[in-house]
Amino acid sequence: MQTIQEYIATHKNRFIEELIDLLKIPSVSADTAYSQDVLNTADAIMESLKKAGCDKVELCETPGYPIVYGEKIIDKSLPTVLVYGHYDVQPADPIDLWDSPPFSPVIKKTAIHPEGAIFARGACDDKGQMYMHVKALEYMTSQGNLPCNVKFMIEGEEEVGSESLAWFVPRNTEKLANDVILISDTGMIANDIPSITTGLRGLSYVEVEVTGPNRDLHSGLYGGAVANPINILSKMIASLHDENNHITIPGFYDKVEELSREERDEMAKAPFSLEEYKKALDIDAVYGEKDYTTNERNSIRPTLDVNGIWGGYTGEGAKTVIASKAYAKISMRLVPNQNWEEITELFKSHFESIAPAGVKVKVTPHHGGQGYVTPIDNIGYQAASKAYQETFGVTPIPQRSGGSIPIVALFEQELKSKTILMGFGLNSDAIHSPNEHFGVWNYLKGIETIPYFYKYFTELSK
Repeated sequence: MQTIQEYIATHKNRFIEELIDLLKIPSVSADTAYSQDVLNTADAIMESLKKAGCDKVELCETPGYPIVYGEKIIDKSLPTVLVYGHYDVQPADPIDLWDSPPFSPVIKKTAIHPEGAIFARGACDDKGQMYMHVKALEYMTSQGNLPCNVKFMIEGEEEVGSESLAWFVPRNTEKLANDVILISDTGMIANDIPSITTGLRGLSYVEVEVTGPNRDLHSGLYGGAVANPINILSKMIASLHDENNHITIPGFYDKVEELSREERDEMAKAPFSLEEYKKALDIDAVYGEKDYTTNERNSIRPTLDVNGIWGGYTGEGAKTVIASKAYAKISMRLVPNQNWEEITELFKSHFESIAPAGVKVKVTPHHGGQGYVTPIDNIGYQAASKAYQETFGVTPIPQRSGGSIPIVALFEQELKSKTILMGFGLNSDAIHSPNEHFGVWNYLKGIETIPYFYKYFTELSK
């Protein structure tokens, strides 16, 4: 029997090529032009799970894109690990900022990834990290050392709010029954400083529309005489933060969890260089809520950000026009105890209330989800910590993430089990951005580490 390290050394090139083939499929769930590609990706994941050793694999239909389900049940008296991941990806726009085509994967060396990184949309979020679990299963089944049962649930709508998964999970609690849920859709501090994500922020995502006159107007004939929706929208958005970058929506902070000084001091022990952070982003200063550090602002504090704003004429040359309408997409990252539906309603009420006479405002909620915290005394966390110690040689640091996986809170509510977040990506991997990539070393290290989680979780469950 080969060790996991020996198995990876033998199959390394194949593992990389298989991931590259998966990354070539543009499974953009937000754009219906790619709907067939999303479905093709689901089929590819099904075949991969079959080849990896699942005894049962099926495509579960939903109101939206299907969920790929697979399982390998070796003994019902043993623990069951449920692996969650997603096969859809973010849109690649803006395409012209990519150094290579987003769906033509290439491997390039970087300062952080001297062994090379795979550049493609979805490389890190989440195809690469999801596929690590498929290859880890392949190793365990091929060598006959799978220590417990495993189930896979891979969805195709994570990047657009997981609406179909929220429909699917409550209807399939028996099928999805498990002892722990394992997800790799997060990251770690650095390749020599592994970390385990213990908290996720919630999310509220809305679109706003401001309407002024019943048609676009000549800015010379009407300028200064009627409300300009773009000007109004800009002022309304600007008013959502005060001079201390505190969000001004009444009631927004009522349920925000305030961490103790001791907890904040523990967080501060994680290695972090503000100068390197600014250099990596090519900025000369950081920005955010007063009296909080950068790492606190992006993890334990709620935020409000404009994700897109448009209206009027944006083509080449000039067109002197007062637009009839202006639009913006706004996301709010929330902390535990903030209910995303309550926050969405607070935003809607406030935004409508600050609209001046002369315009009409429409707020359309898109999707959202609750925040989540995993206790570090949980045996799932302890198993993950032991797994990282085995392959990295050091104890991982517990770390709260600023990102959101809205479905995690639903998993605990419906399936009554904790989620362990074992991410192997880095902050520099440019997820959701042009030139997204995933280190080859990180990809293979994930495959190496995951089987140890199964080993230690089974032992700790006895």
